[in-house]
Amino acid sequence: MTLTLGRLDHVNIRTGNLDGMVAWYASMLEMHAGPRPDFPFPGAWLYVGDAPFIHLIGVEPTPTGPQKDLHLEHFAFSASGLGTLLARAKDAGERAGVNRVPGFPIVQVNLWDPDGNHLHIDFDVAEADALGLP
Repeated sequence: MTLTLGRLDHVNIRTGNLDGMVAWYASMLEMHAGPRPDFPFPGAWLYVGDAPFIHLIGVEPTPTGPQKDLHLEHFAFSASGLGTLLARAKDAGERAGVNRVPGFPIVQVNLWDPDGNHLHIDFDVAEADALGLP
């Protein structure tokens, strides 16, 4: 028997800054909060269209800032609209690293959410070329 994986269903993130995280993903990536089971703990499910991409779990904030117990280097999304995301990040004062992937037609925009989780948004290299990005 063969195992065939489908698409990544969602990413689950624990946060002590639930409202801030919901607002950041809404303003930066146009995700919206949507239906979530009536779990006995705080949280939010953030959607792209009709699909929940990120599940947030509310935890007590750490006294020193962002949560540090996440053991995930990054998660990524593919997208279009590179210029829009770069302008949005600049307007919000976000650091956004732009990198071309060697040997692949991909440009990555690296972002960090309010809890310090690393994510990158992958765009077709043609969008970077059209914007004159190195």
